[in-house]
Amino acid sequence: MPRSDTFRKADRLYQLQKLFEEPQKRLRTRDLVEKLGVSPDTVLHYIGELESTGRLVLEKHGQYWMLAEDRPVEHLQVSLNLSEATALYVAARLLSQIHDERNLHVILALTKLVDAMPTQLRPHHYTLIAMAEQRQRNQRDLSAVFEALAQGWASRKKVRLLYAPPQKKRYECLFSPYLLEPSGIGHTLYAIGDSDPPGALRTYKLERIEYARLTEEPFTVPDTFNGPDLLTRAWGIMYGDEQLVQVHLRFSPHVTRRVKETLWHPSQALVDTPKGCEWTASIGDTLEIENWIRGWGSDCEVLAPAELRETIMDDVRRSARLYGIGAQQFGATDEPDADLFQNLLG
Repeated sequence: MPRSDTFRKADRLYQLQKLFEEPQKRLRTRDLVEKLGVSPDTVLHYIGELESTGRLVLEKHGQYWMLAEDRPVEHLQVSLNLSEATALYVAARLLSQIHDERNLHVILALTKLVDAMPTQLRPHHYTLIAMAEQRQRNQRDLSAVFEALAQGWASRKKVRLLYAPPQKKRYECLFSPYLLEPSGIGHTLYAIGDSDPPGALRTYKLERIEYARLTEEPFTVPDTFNGPDLLTRAWGIMYGDEQLVQVHLRFSPHVTRRVKETLWHPSQALVDTPKGCEWTASIGDTLEIENWIRGWGSDCEVLAPAELRETIMDDVRRSARLYGIGAQQFGATDEPDADLFQNLLG
């Protein structure tokens, strides 16, 4: 599969950074044109783009480009064995699959990991990276927003951003990113931290941030903030502000084995019953778990809380009306109705 233009750009930016890793390296614009295979204007554009994000700051001395004094190429020094690098690669692949919008930094991270892999593995995995980038090609580019949040999180500096919540007026705020967290439920990334306004802890979804700019204003994470504890409360990312809610579900024998294969939540407990199993967990908010419950269909029954049970019952009623199914069509049996199942799913 040929690489897309954006993927080739990611390669070139990475290559441009590597060209100046050597101390006192001096290169003319024409040298960069030859090495990158692009026009002089494109070289200047790449230099400006890397400089604006702080990843590569160059100075012109006569005809030669050199690293600015006290501004080395920004690289973390990490030593990984092959198994550890593979684990990170798989994690980054998962992130690239669940993250719908374009993010050059995810693509570059994957590229660097593959660059460090044995030679025989690289062609296949370069193709997979190109496929991930191609899937995001026509989506909004959130690279700049992600970079501002990542830099703010890592350097403990506040980020000025414009947030557009659904069905509410957008607003500008000064945000202190305490924690960055991916979510498979919404195929996105979230940032948790202090927001001013309103001067309180907020969770911001990456796609709803219209712009983000790193500031020089520092922040400290308060001792009262416990990110792991908040996420332990959550089903996905919504940790809630109230008391924990205990969710009690009954699963049929047809899916009990599958339910047992996965730790769905840190607080979960499972009890075998003659009719399958019963599952409980304590979470901060039940909104995110609703679609997971719906996904099990008639093999999952909500026993508690009552509000959640009523929500799922309303869904079942609406589905029955949608497909023109009356109560008289349902049989009183614990076995799945194959004909009904076929009618519903076509």
